[in-house]
Amino acid sequence: QVQVVESGGGLVQAGGSLRLSCTASELSFDDYAMGWFRQAPGKEREGVSCIPWTGRSPYYSDSVKGRFTISRDNAKNTLYLQLNSLKPEDTAMYYCAAHQASFCSDSWRQERLYNYWGQGTQVTVSS
Repeated sequence: QVQVVESGGGLVQAGGSLRLSCTASELSFDDYAMGWFRQAPGKEREGVSCIPWTGRSPYYSDSVKGRFTISRDNAKNTLYLQLNSLKPEDTAMYYCAAHQASFCSDSWRQERLYNYWGQGTQVTVSS
């Protein structure tokens, strides 16, 4: 059974940094693109970033572009999200998900394209 587990969340001051990790077990990790989503209180879940199996040319939402960096280590079945220059509006539960395909495409934000989801890790940014 595939298990996706996120870690690395926490409380940080505005301007600070965090590194989120996501491990996927019982999954041919390097066969799939991977994504990060987030959900703030009272808001819908939104796509943050997607990275193809190659690790090259990832996608980012406009709100995090230039501040967040997605990466992956296929040998370790692990996905990362480096969060820099954090803002209070980045406060959310962050979710990792395994895409149906090995690539992201322009529709990468559509949740229906992701088969496996983790339980999330909370990121809280204080002002």
